[in-house]
Amino acid sequence: MGRKNRTRQRAQPNRDGRPEGKRNRDDAGWGAGYSEIIKENKLFEHYYTELKIVPEGEFEEFMEAMREPLPATIRITGYKSHAKEILHTLKEKYFKEVQDLEVDGQKIEAPQPLSWYPDELAWHTNLSRKILRKSPLLEKFHQFLVSETESGNISRQEAVSMIPPLLMKIEPQHKILDMCAAPGSKTAQLIEMLHSDMDIPFPEGFVIANDVDNKRCYLLVHQAKRLNSPCIMVVNHDASSIPRLHFDQDGKKDILFYDRILCDVPCSGDGTMRKNIDVWKKWTTSNSIHLHGLQIRIAVRGVEQLAVGGRMVYSTCSLNPIEDEAVIAALLEKSEGALELADASADLPGLKYMPGITSWKVMTKEGQWFSDWSEVPTSRHTQIRPTMFPPTDPEKLANMKLERCMRILPHHQNTGGFFVAVLVKKAPMPWNRRHPKLRNKEVNSSSETAAAEELQMGESLADVPPADGSSADAPVEAVEGETPAEGNPSVPDTPDPSEVKKDHVCGPPPPKKMKLFGFKEDPFVFLTEDDPIFPPIQAFYDLSPDFPKLNVLTRTREGKKRNLYMVSKELRNVLLNNSERMKVINTGVKVWSRNNDGEQFGCAFRLAQEGIYTLCPYIRARIINISVEDVKVLLTQENPFLSKLGDDAHTQAKKLEMGSIVLRYLPDPQDLDAPQCPIDLCGWRGKTSIRAFVSRNECLHYLRMVGVEVFRDKQGKRNDGSTETEEESTEDAEGLSQEADLLEQEGEETEQNANGTEPVSSTCDGPTNCTLVQEHLVG
Repeated sequence: MGRKNRTRQRAQPNRDGRPEGKRNRDDAGWGAGYSEIIKENKLFEHYYTELKIVPEGEFEEFMEAMREPLPATIRITGYKSHAKEILHTLKEKYFKEVQDLEVDGQKIEAPQPLSWYPDELAWHTNLSRKILRKSPLLEKFHQFLVSETESGNISRQEAVSMIPPLLMKIEPQHKILDMCAAPGSKTAQLIEMLHSDMDIPFPEGFVIANDVDNKRCYLLVHQAKRLNSPCIMVVNHDASSIPRLHFDQDGKKDILFYDRILCDVPCSGDGTMRKNIDVWKKWTTSNSIHLHGLQIRIAVRGVEQLAVGGRMVYSTCSLNPIEDEAVIAALLEKSEGALELADASADLPGLKYMPGITSWKVMTKEGQWFSDWSEVPTSRHTQIRPTMFPPTDPEKLANMKLERCMRILPHHQNTGGFFVAVLVKKAPMPWNRRHPKLRNKEVNSSSETAAAEELQMGESLADVPPADGSSADAPVEAVEGETPAEGNPSVPDTPDPSEVKKDHVCGPPPPKKMKLFGFKEDPFVFLTEDDPIFPPIQAFYDLSPDFPKLNVLTRTREGKKRNLYMVSKELRNVLLNNSERMKVINTGVKVWSRNNDGEQFGCAFRLAQEGIYTLCPYIRARIINISVEDVKVLLTQENPFLSKLGDDAHTQAKKLEMGSIVLRYLPDPQDLDAPQCPIDLCGWRGKTSIRAFVSRNECLHYLRMVGVEVFRDKQGKRNDGSTETEEESTEDAEGLSQEADLLEQEGEETEQNANGTEPVSSTCDGPTNCTLVQEHLVG
């Protein structure tokens, strides 16, 4: 093929300054910009009228709500102490400014907290994305949302999407699996719950976030990285055959069972019509029929890996009972009492929902209805399966208690449509019991008993009717080259000691073990306790004796180690025991970066802001305690002289040699106007000056916390006095993630500044950030 012509004539701009034919980005949010799509689908209305999932007399209201744009909702993330500060800023500053404003003839209502979300940490507003970006009155609020979102302190997340993690009742010690995790908003909630106690750097629990799409896994990594947790691992597998993992427990090999599993399965998405306008014209009943089998397989694989006593939350953004109650009923029937639907009605007071239904019908895309499997003609048996219908035995149906499922309708609380069910595992799953004689083997703990029994029974999907119509009793042959867990789940997963990496290297699995697609990942290499890299670090930062050296890893086998990462002890256990069984995309939080100039000061590694809260509990030297005024100086001035600090901080700084430092603010309970949470910043003590190594958005975040508001004015004035177009300004603000990714690829190299004594990190945004802050301080 010939090369593409790179000198094509550029399209002429249209009236609003954009090339002809290019969609206006402002029209692409929350349903705007799709005016050519008529929000009407007669088949959809006929189907749900017949199923009666909407209370009598409310269907018109239901349809009207479906046609309205979805309100914007935000959730405050981060550790709880920081979350309270952000909430205070929102309520006392931004929400008061926007209430009762009128923009383009539309009155802006004051943002309101979601009544059912704990601690007022989730809010909804009638502000559209277009209004937020176009109104000068809301410019500060818009920039606040953009920068706080990028720094991980706020998530713009649909309200109903926040429900499943809340129903899981996460505790810091829980092992959690998110089976279909991308793009990661729910995963972020799970991570936050693990870190509810900010004083615990390494919670015992962890989150393994999985997605089948390799590219979406990197979006998931970006979402998770904002929270800087050492307890998250992103993996890339088909959720319906995600491998069973092994780990060492008390010196013995064991099977990993999860305390909590989030099973948010792929679905037809008709509950998202308010946001995804394309669903109006693409919706048909065959979508649900095609997805039903996959949803069951994913859910079954989930409950197989759930520990006895654990909770699995099954959810969809579909209102269709074939994807909802039918899947739950199939699970309950095949579990033979091992699973139970939990009553979650009291878990979220204030949430309005409809109970699950116990009677429904199946309709083909041609409009033909079937009330029972016996009515389905043989020619349809490959598409329509028995599990799509409610159980025919009234007693069995009553015992399932399907009314405990929760269906959220859009018109009840101005949300999207959603379905959620909470399953509790009472006993090991019963199917395919191959070794009943071993079931009485005595095991010490109840969790070990469950693991042993499930291993002996060899749980599988063998008894679940396949979606393709093949016989459920037919033997399943393992695919050549696949592990038993993937090719044939009916084969018991027996731990193989040979799989453990003896050299502490966890590389990607060999190609014959799994069919891998996507980018090739670098290995995860754990350092040994006697690694020569540790002594200078130990001495320079005076690390405490309990510092977990074995939890430190790097991403290179040979050559100089550029970055050092840390994971929790439990994730290290999982990595070392399963490197041949799973494809890990990312894990760990960066705690140190190589700075060759630092060798002359005694340590070649400087602290990384990403892992500062993980590392700080172990650092006993190189710490400067600073005040609120010191924070303002460090984040608004470029390389301020040491004398610019307060007396206490100045005295501490003079005693330290040059090199990487921790700048720590501790709250004063007597000063209620100051932040009431600790702040740790990475910094560098130079020959005569000092600076903080903080990314642009974190800089803005901490400045807001100490009472300084910073923003870019509407004319988009830059450091050099030039101006930028409004679109450039917005793209600059909203493209920070790409900028961060680019900096990561460039290796975060350091260079010396003008006086040759202090390194300037590419992750710090350097002088540009500090000058920008100086020029636009207000209030």
